[in-house]
Amino acid sequence: MRTSAVISGVLALILLLLVAVGWSPLLSFDRSVAEALHRSALAHPGFTHVNRVLTDWVWDPWTMRALAAVATVLLWWRKERRPALWVAGTSLLAAGLQQALKSLVDRDRPQWADPIDSARYSAFPSGHAMTATVTCGLLLWVLALHWRDEWRGWGTVAGVAAVSVLGVGFTRVYLGVHWPSDVVEGWLLGWLCVAVAVLTYRWSERREAPGGEGGHGSRMGERR
Repeated sequence: MRTSAVISGVLALILLLLVAVGWSPLLSFDRSVAEALHRSALAHPGFTHVNRVLTDWVWDPWTMRALAAVATVLLWWRKERRPALWVAGTSLLAAGLQQALKSLVDRDRPQWADPIDSARYSAFPSGHAMTATVTCGLLLWVLALHWRDEWRGWGTVAGVAAVSVLGVGFTRVYLGVHWPSDVVEGWLLGWLCVAVAVLTYRWSERREAPGGEGGHGSRMGERR
């Protein structure tokens, strides 16, 4: 987990710098992919409508935040206060990081003569991609703490999470409201947030294990 956190953090920083300085090969790639997908969206209105439903309802950031809120409430109700605080805190910190970077980079969204969809605020990073990655990652982590070893549906849930994260990124570019690099940055930052959350949680469990809350923390550790 530590290695993936470092890798995702380094890649996210590199991509941020490339976008900030306007590296022409990256901008050219973004433009070519966005234009190709925009032409496809115009040519296939039925598929475009499906993408709008998915991005506006199923994988919308507020849907994802609602799932994180439900997970937080359930964990708190089960008296698992520490993981509940980690889910809520990570979700809030990720949202703050996302908005801060949008303001800092202030990247324009794609502009089309015949737009398919519209979106507010700056483009970089993609809020949809980042929020989906954070929420799905946290939910998988919470499920793994409890049921991964004995729950046969784990593979299905992990597959749904992966499709959601990758799918929402595709919809944002397909609908012409993001550049591909916006989405990639959202994925990288989202995973970085999840990885840091898991690492700090494990650190807190080890710190508490000898005494104090160690009884509760060790039980969670055993499930993992």
